[in-house]
Amino acid sequence: MDLAKRNLIDLQSYIAFLERHNHLVRVKSEVDPAFELAGIARKFEGGKAVLFENVKGRDYPALLGLYWNRDFMAKFFQTTSARLPFVLADDIRAWRKNPIEPVMVERGPANEVIESDPDLDILPIPHHAEGDGGRYLTSSVVIAKDPDTGVRNLSIHRMMVTGKTRFTLLLEELGHLMDYFKRAEAKGQPLELTVNNGSDYAMSMAAASPASAAPMEMDEIGIACQMHGAPVRLIEAQTVGVEAWADAQFVIEGRILPGVREPEGPYAEVTGYYAGIDDRWVFEVSAITRRQKPIFHSILSGKEVYNAYGLIAGAGAFDKIHSLVPEVTAVHFSDGSVPYHLVLQIDKKHEGSQRNAIMAAFVSLAFVKTVTVVDTDVDIYSLADVDWAVQTRCRFDRDLLPIPDGIGHRLNPMVEDDKWTRLGIDATVPMPREDKYRRVTMREVNLDVFDIEGN
Repeated sequence: MDLAKRNLIDLQSYIAFLERHNHLVRVKSEVDPAFELAGIARKFEGGKAVLFENVKGRDYPALLGLYWNRDFMAKFFQTTSARLPFVLADDIRAWRKNPIEPVMVERGPANEVIESDPDLDILPIPHHAEGDGGRYLTSSVVIAKDPDTGVRNLSIHRMMVTGKTRFTLLLEELGHLMDYFKRAEAKGQPLELTVNNGSDYAMSMAAASPASAAPMEMDEIGIACQMHGAPVRLIEAQTVGVEAWADAQFVIEGRILPGVREPEGPYAEVTGYYAGIDDRWVFEVSAITRRQKPIFHSILSGKEVYNAYGLIAGAGAFDKIHSLVPEVTAVHFSDGSVPYHLVLQIDKKHEGSQRNAIMAAFVSLAFVKTVTVVDTDVDIYSLADVDWAVQTRCRFDRDLLPIPDGIGHRLNPMVEDDKWTRLGIDATVPMPREDKYRRVTMREVNLDVFDIEGN
């Protein structure tokens, strides 16, 4: 993608880009980080990004909405919304084939200031939803190292502030970070991390990459390098043996403690429900470094998660699914359903290949609950068009493919004992294709050649 050539290297450069394209709202009034900030941001969700310049009781501004408009996200890479997943897939494929390594630098913006007394209260961490258990980090990229091999991993986790130097956080059971921690905890050791706030698009996308796209033996920072078109810059941390991103806004260093669990939650998750309270993992902060003039970054659970996770997960899944079933031409997470409903488009050459595609999708993405496969004449980016295909091309007695007792996603309230039933939906026209399935079409016309009043 060569983001570096376009000078999109940090949050400040993204904000400048947003402003040049009239896609930024500046809130100059004082805003309370408890509920008020998120409430204002929600009013703009899906439109322009919002920069809160005056966060009550804090010295730093906060940005929300960087990723909640997919059409605008595509402008970062001079492509279209429909093409963006394929561009991401190309980058992931190129990274796996010939990875670009990050580089170490002695100093970077992220350690211009080293806080002498680490205190999470200095950060404008919002309290988002009214039912949330506290203030949450929602977009910060975690860098960790495999305790046995030293290979770096990127991930994003919800992290609830519980004290001046303490978070509780959620680890996904099937995630690489959970695997790292389990092995460290088995030895009675903490797992060291850097938590990098204010990540750019490339770092965030790399952190959201599914396991099927990013194998554990490869350094995921290489994905961000590939998107930048240049090596990502890293700096040494002050108190842990894990590197930090040199161009972050804030870096929070610390350790996940072995043998310690404390309450976390509730939290307004991407499902639209509150994740409940449970004893979860504890992160003890050992240092905070920052820029001279940092901008805090946060996201709301909603469109930003759909776009950030859905695009990169879809890109990784397409690469895997297409390698298994070449007739698959595109994939898309149904709007509002991330990470649960994946729609596949297939240029079906052989009856039955659509079912192979469904199975390939379930293998590629562990948390997908529903896979719907449609023909190439169906717009997979339109929920209405996909539903039309289901209602007119799917015979429920033969084309619904339930898979009971699959591993479920714990954030979904339908999961019981970590299990649920996954469903494949075949909404393709049977072969040979009968004329009764021919879609209605109208002639394309150019309105410019007609004299139309009021247009």
